[in-house]
Amino acid sequence: MSKSTSVSTYKSDAPAVNPEVVEDVPDADVHVFRGHLCVTGSLGRPTPKGLSALDLRLHYSEGFVPLWVKNTILHYRFQPYTLRWFKDPDSAKADILKLLAEALDMWGDAAPVRFKEDADVWDFEIVVRNADECNSAGCVLASAFFPDEGRHELVIYPKMFKQTRTEQVETLIHELGHVFGLRHWFAHLTEKDWPTEVFGCQCEFSIMNYGEKSYLTPADKSDLALLYRKVWSGELEDIDGTRVKLFKSYSAH
Repeated sequence: MSKSTSVSTYKSDAPAVNPEVVEDVPDADVHVFRGHLCVTGSLGRPTPKGLSALDLRLHYSEGFVPLWVKNTILHYRFQPYTLRWFKDPDSAKADILKLLAEALDMWGDAAPVRFKEDADVWDFEIVVRNADECNSAGCVLASAFFPDEGRHELVIYPKMFKQTRTEQVETLIHELGHVFGLRHWFAHLTEKDWPTEVFGCQCEFSIMNYGEKSYLTPADKSDLALLYRKVWSGELEDIDGTRVKLFKSYSAH
């Protein structure tokens, strides 16, 4: 495996996306969360002090590592009425899709799935909350999901629209990493209830990290591409003794 720590930092000179909202909107449900920026699967926690960088990690539960079957297309739609908070819903939708397209483009050929909008048969909904989720540790920007056969949500919170465009796209790059099956790089230390397996280089920088070390690196992409290539070819059936389980999307059934 490559052990390069070089980073391919995403930079954008384009203006940040910040759709204008209407004044009178009802309160949204506030969910309990742990950590800052990302609570996908209730997994996000601050990086423990004094701990060294660790391997790129894979989510697993129930005794297997979940990944997508080859040629998976994830169908999405915007949750009905989720854009009603904005004065120009169509413009807000277009801006959000541009952010997602930029994030997906940064993963490039390493992305193991494709995406297609489909209002009728969908695998996940894009949901834009009208209220933030914050506590003393900080605020959530977005949350996503891991591979399986169910239906899910990709949630965006208002706080994300207050970030720079670069930070907005990097947040979505991180969340797409979860959709591909990746966990936070420190998950095995602080997220004992959701086990992980190790695959890939031991790199200090990773998009699945937080803070100043959260960058999409060549190693992130090469390891993800290698993982899926080995799994799809049948060369890799387990990781450190934990079997790999491939899932079809909900819409593929």
